[in-house]
Amino acid sequence: MEQVLLTCGSHGSRRLPTPSGVPTVALPARPGKADLDPVLAANPRRLVVAGDDADLAAVLQRLLRSDRLDVELAHLPTRGSDAAKAWGLPSDVDLAFDGKASPVPLVRDDSGGVLVGRGEVRGMRGECYCDDVLVLRGTAPRLVAAPGPGGVGVRAGRTGRLPDGRTRAVDLRARSGRGEAVGRTAQLGGEPMTVVTDGVAHPREVRRWTWYRHTTDWLLVRP
Repeated sequence: MEQVLLTCGSHGSRRLPTPSGVPTVALPARPGKADLDPVLAANPRRLVVAGDDADLAAVLQRLLRSDRLDVELAHLPTRGSDAAKAWGLPSDVDLAFDGKASPVPLVRDDSGGVLVGRGEVRGMRGECYCDDVLVLRGTAPRLVAAPGPGGVGVRAGRTGRLPDGRTRAVDLRARSGRGEAVGRTAQLGGEPMTVVTDGVAHPREVRRWTWYRHTTDWLLVRP
């Protein structure tokens, strides 16, 4: 099987023009192993995911766990998608089915999840390092992480804007400060925090959290 269109959750009601012969599989929101393994058993070359960022992350996570990162992924994003912003993805059906896939960094976390668009902690108190760059010491109304060509970017600030690839290091001698950086690993530590990944809150508060670049990239269709 060459390509499969996956419509996730309420996005199954979207009427999408698809090439002749491409099957459509309706799945629940954030599909899991039981939903995706029958699709993967047909050995598709490409999965086109119509859904939000959490749906795309769920599909990518299953590819990672089943050792199927050879399968290409295309995303037909919803309005306001942070994955679309991070990777420059238009809502373009022709691109999704006919575009070229290329390797991009796969960002994971230490709880077994993946990050495709936005990771966020609000009201953080503690420290954050991106590789050896200090990004936060003290408090930040919003600390935001995002994947990108350089790995994982992280930004501590007020507005919640996604990292833009720049580096603004906090002086290691400073008692407090906020900055941003991009690298292979972002490590957070401090008072109990709730981490929200692609719109889904972690089920419990944590004192430490790590996002890091996996050793193998994933295949994403993009302009």
